[in-house]
Amino acid sequence: MSSAPQHKLTADEYLEIERLAPTKHQFYEGEMFAMSGASIPHGRITSNLHAELASQIKGSSCESFVADLRVEVQRSGLFTYPDIAVVCGPHEYRDSKADTLLNPTVIFEVLSPSTENYDRGKKFAHYRLIPSLQVYVLVSQDQPLIECFHRQGETWNLIIAEGLDASLRIEEIGVEIPLREIYARVEFPPEESIKPLRDEAAL
Repeated sequence: MSSAPQHKLTADEYLEIERLAPTKHQFYEGEMFAMSGASIPHGRITSNLHAELASQIKGSSCESFVADLRVEVQRSGLFTYPDIAVVCGPHEYRDSKADTLLNPTVIFEVLSPSTENYDRGKKFAHYRLIPSLQVYVLVSQDQPLIECFHRQGETWNLIIAEGLDASLRIEEIGVEIPLREIYARVEFPPEESIKPLRDEAAL
């Protein structure tokens, strides 16, 4: 005997559940997906990066948020929680609860083995549908390496910052952050265990 079809949630039903849930969930095509916990290196990198961002954009029209701010991709229906989101100018929210952002300017994702393919592929495809998004940043946690995609019209140009002596430059929000600060107190695995950087054509 076949099981009963699973009820597909509406976005409003998801938000009603999510706002009361003890853990965070992504939402897409009527389904909720639990988000896994972060590793210590992931947490340190995110914390370091957010601290540097907050310091450098203080007093500007931009503001940064860590993980707890939900973002909706209106054109695809994805609801998710970027590791860090920066929004410049007036904030646009889904509703009066002001907890679901519609217009991020920069999104950062710290890569982990379980999410890297998604962050590079389908998730980036969703993010590209956000009209306000100007920069998408992928941050490695097993080596000092940051891939920064800048929107140029209909294309995205990749700039790589590699090595602790390099700096992450995002002119769109006026920041320049040394990778040494981003990776402070992070211990890297042996080099032989690190996967090579993917070819851009594979994205």
